[in-house]
Amino acid sequence: MADRISLTVDGQSYDVPDGCSVAAGVMQSTGLTFRQSVGGEARGPLCGMGVCFECRVTIDGEAHQRSCLLSCRDGMQVETGQQTASFAYASGSERRNVECDVLVVGAGPGGVSAAVSAAEQGRRVVLLDENAHIGGQIWRYDASAPTANPVDAWRTRLVDANVTITARAAIVAQPATNELLADVASGPVAIRYTKLILACGARERFLPFPGWTLPGVFGAGGLQALVKSGYDIANKKIVVAGTGPLLLAVGAYLCKRGADVTVLEQTPREKLLRFAASLAWRQPSKLWEAFWLQWHIGLFSYHPGCWVVRAEGAHQVHAVMVSDGQSTWSLACDALACGYGLVPNLELARLLGCAIDAGYVRVDATQQTSVPGVYAVGELTGIGGVDKALVEGQIAGWTAAGRHDLAADLTLARDTAENFVAALDETFSLRDELRLLPDKDTIVCRCEDVAYGPLQSHRDGREAKLQTRCGMGPCQGRICGPAVEFLFGWHNDSVRPPILPTTFAKLI
Repeated sequence: MADRISLTVDGQSYDVPDGCSVAAGVMQSTGLTFRQSVGGEARGPLCGMGVCFECRVTIDGEAHQRSCLLSCRDGMQVETGQQTASFAYASGSERRNVECDVLVVGAGPGGVSAAVSAAEQGRRVVLLDENAHIGGQIWRYDASAPTANPVDAWRTRLVDANVTITARAAIVAQPATNELLADVASGPVAIRYTKLILACGARERFLPFPGWTLPGVFGAGGLQALVKSGYDIANKKIVVAGTGPLLLAVGAYLCKRGADVTVLEQTPREKLLRFAASLAWRQPSKLWEAFWLQWHIGLFSYHPGCWVVRAEGAHQVHAVMVSDGQSTWSLACDALACGYGLVPNLELARLLGCAIDAGYVRVDATQQTSVPGVYAVGELTGIGGVDKALVEGQIAGWTAAGRHDLAADLTLARDTAENFVAALDETFSLRDELRLLPDKDTIVCRCEDVAYGPLQSHRDGREAKLQTRCGMGPCQGRICGPAVEFLFGWHNDSVRPPILPTTFAKLI
C-alpha cells in the first residue's frame, strides 16, 4: 500500500494509503472520533465490520455510509458527524431481477466452499457479501500487507466454476417465497433461487463497562479488521481483552504490525490448561497453533483470569483498570480491543422462519434447516472456526446440487468439528463477575444512549424497548442484544424487514 491518494475530511485534505478503508483513512487523518451520539458523546469505530454503525459518515454527499465497509477513492469527500453536514440520501433506482439455482449469502470460508461445491456440479450459483472482498472476517483481505491468502485458491475455483460474485450486497427483505431483496451499490436486486445457503457468519459480543463507548475502544476482531484495512498501529500500546481463541490470533497479528500488546483473558488458567490437555490428544494441530500465537505475543504478555473493569480517558481511551478478582490495577494504552466471544448473525435465518436451538440455527445431517431448501453453515450452527465452516459449506453445497453421496463422505469431519464447538463453549463461558461491571450510568444501547440504570426496572426486552428505545437504533440490537441477554436474560427472537437500514425507495 505504497501509493497515496487524496482524501478530504471535514473540508481538510489529507494523503492516505491507496486501498485503505474510509474508516482507516479518517482515523489516520483526523483521529478516532467520527460522530456525536444522540446524547452528545464522542463516538468512533467499534466493530470494524459494518455491524455497529458507529463509523457512519457522509461520503460525497450520501449520508449514513458505514466507512469500515468502503474503500477510499482519490478525491473522495468525507464529512463526519462532528460538524453539521449537508447531505442527501441515495436515490432509488429500478429494481433488477436475477435468477439462480443456488443463492449463497456470505462469502466467508463456509459460503465460498458452499458456492464452489454447488457450482462445480453444474448449478448456477450467486454468491453475495457485504464486504468489497470475499473471505469473510477470518480470511479478510489485508490491505496493510497483501500476501498469499487461503481464499486465493478458492477464488480461482469460484471463477472457473462461473460463480456470480456480488460484493457490497446486503440482504434487507424477503419479498416472496424463494426470493430475497439485496441492497447493492448499483441499486436494489431481487434474487430468485431454488436453494438457499446461509453463511452469514458471526459478530463479536460486547459487554458494557464504564468507558466502553470512548473512541479508541474497539472490538478485538474489530481492531484487527481496521488494521487490515489500513489503520497503522505501529508502536502503539494496545490491550486486547475479553475471551476466546480470537484474542490470541488478534494479539499475535497486532504484534506483527508493530504494536506493544498485552492480552487479558477472563477464563481462569485452570480451565485453559484442561482445554489444552484435551487438544493435545484430540486436535494437536490446534494446540500447536495456540502455542505459536502466544510465542508471537510473548509469554509474559498473556494474562489469564483477568478482565477490564473500566476504560479511562477524556476524549479517547488512555488507560484501562484491570481486575483478577482479588485486586485491580491500571494499564496505560493507546487502544483497547475487547470482545467476549462471538454470536451468530441470525437475523436472516429468523426472517425466513428457520428454527433456532440454544442460540444457533437447527440443521439436519445435510445442513438443511427447518425450512425446506434452506441450508445453514459455519458460525450460524455453532462457533467453531474455519475448519468447521469449510466442511459444512461443502456438505451444504453438494446437497443443494443433489450430490448426497459426496456430502456423506464428510460426516466424520463435521462431527469432529462439532466436538470442538462444545469444548470452546465450555472453556470460554463468561464469568459471573462480568455482570457486575456496568453502573447505573453505563451506556448499554450505544445507538440510543440507553444506560444500565433505566433498564433495570423493566421485566423483559420488549418492555424495555417500548419505554427506553433500547435496541431501536440503526444496528437494530446487534450490539446491545447479546449484552442484555447476558445481563438480564432477555431474548429478542422477533425480526422484521428490513433487517438492515436502507432507503424506502429501494424497498418499493
